[in-house]
Amino acid sequence: MLITVLGFYGGYPYKGQGTSGYLLQDGDQNILIDCGSGVLNELSNYIDPLQLDAVVLSHYHHDHTADLGVLQYNWQLDPQNRKHDVLPIYGHTQDFVNFAQLTMDGVSKGIAYNDYESTEIGSLKFEFLRTIHPVPAYAIKITKGDESIVYTSDTAYFDGLVDFAKGTDLLITDTNFPEDKTGKIWHMTTKETGELAKAAQVKRLMISHLPQKVDVEQMLKETQQYAENIPTIHAFTGLEVEI
Repeated sequence: MLITVLGFYGGYPYKGQGTSGYLLQDGDQNILIDCGSGVLNELSNYIDPLQLDAVVLSHYHHDHTADLGVLQYNWQLDPQNRKHDVLPIYGHTQDFVNFAQLTMDGVSKGIAYNDYESTEIGSLKFEFLRTIHPVPAYAIKITKGDESIVYTSDTAYFDGLVDFAKGTDLLITDTNFPEDKTGKIWHMTTKETGELAKAAQVKRLMISHLPQKVDVEQMLKETQQYAENIPTIHAFTGLEVEI
């Protein structure tokens, strides 16, 4: 499995860099995980968006879905070059209004996932865990054989993440705040991310959903301190990690 970062900021794009989006490839499979602002344009640097096999959405906040509508238009306006007749878009049904918009007649079809059974997409198994966020949101675990990737998506820290991410080859975390952030928060701090990675004994850690105006090297240093000996990197556009 190869995962490529297409966008990594939380909330809004900044200085030409987009919000959450990742291209997951395995063999000839191309799966888009989240589709934030700026992601479609960046995706086109790697593959023709018409060659996607599926899109999987963690939740429906705009910084994870802003480019979904224009991706649907891309498929609508160039039907002869599509890899598939209809693009499968996987999402949860806790928000029926947004789930309904995943389906565009003759273009895309919304497919529901849930957190009590796995979903097979090609050669990959997807599992989902409801997270703690102001709207329904799900962490995603992708497995092929003995290899796995866990993407927390947006969440406050909770103990269930430890078991969900246990032993994963790559953990991609929502790390939107430095360690000194206080008060009620809906995203993790560098300290929480590092401690999660350590408790789950993951093999590699990537911090993402990053803040625009906190030095990324500070975020990385703080996270690494709590992750201890777990190799830790920060997301950036074009970063490729092979599992």
